[in-house]
Amino acid sequence: MTRLDADEAVAEEGAADCDGPRLLQLELRDVPLGGIRAMQVSRALPQRDLPLVGAWCFLDRFGPQRTMMRVEPHPHIGLQTVTWPISGEVRHRDSGGSDVIVRRGVLNLMTAGAGISHSEYSVGETDVELDALQLWVALPESSRFGEASFEQHADLPVLDLPAAAGSAQATVVLGTLGEASSPATAHTPIVGAELELAPGADVLVPLDEAWEHALLLIDGDATVSAAPGGDAHDTAELDTNHLLYLGTHRDAITLRTDSGARVFLLGGEPFSDEIVMWWNFVGRSHDEIVAAREDWENSTARFGHVIDHGPERIPAPPLPGVRLTRRRRRL
Repeated sequence: MTRLDADEAVAEEGAADCDGPRLLQLELRDVPLGGIRAMQVSRALPQRDLPLVGAWCFLDRFGPQRTMMRVEPHPHIGLQTVTWPISGEVRHRDSGGSDVIVRRGVLNLMTAGAGISHSEYSVGETDVELDALQLWVALPESSRFGEASFEQHADLPVLDLPAAAGSAQATVVLGTLGEASSPATAHTPIVGAELELAPGADVLVPLDEAWEHALLLIDGDATVSAAPGGDAHDTAELDTNHLLYLGTHRDAITLRTDSGARVFLLGGEPFSDEIVMWWNFVGRSHDEIVAAREDWENSTARFGHVIDHGPERIPAPPLPGVRLTRRRRRL
């Protein structure tokens, strides 16, 4: 997925460590998505005060809406893209030769490494129903200059969550939750999982106490509280307009629902590096970003050529008039 905004305001001074549990409602914001047919997406990450959750540095939801997606070839460096469809189908093509249909229940993971480009088109020539989560994972120093690659995983592990009432299952999309681990390639300790709660469910979700976590409600209703039992000072309602940041030092949470719910859990070991993130690039310095932008604009071999495309591409936006700085958390 590409983005049109540079979002420089996130990269301001002031740092804080992940030092304990939180229950912070962080509001999603609407942003435009590039392409022939403009789309609106809701952005949960990055936040001004929270640039990452673990290695997760970006989270958009595009949909639910009826539209025709046409996102032309665009570049990435230093990250993995995680596409998790909720409804509809999208054709993914990239400069590594991948040409696949992205559909519900299948993880699509693209590792940019030193550079890759790709496009995304909805299937067909008319408007269709589309809804999906698009997430980015910042790559650590050990792999951010590596080879680009693409993986598609249809057979993902499903974990039954301990239930006081009803039932719930967690599909582990990336990383590890409890005893279940995704087959997808992860470069840092991480978790991304879709939790599906039956009506009336009251379930325990295991967490790694050393990691930070956040929750995004996809649909339905859900209440989260500290486990076990919960108390009035550590309880929050989920809604589709906010990302709920849980902080660290939690070994579990309780989720309850009346009508049923789908919730996406993301988390991981707090990322060791501060990143510079601009447009579709994740780096560590202003100069790295400038070099990547120049390589894309000059059509160098770094980003290759997206299979079955002609000269069409999304140009890089202009750089701001100041040096890009590293994104620092304030939470």
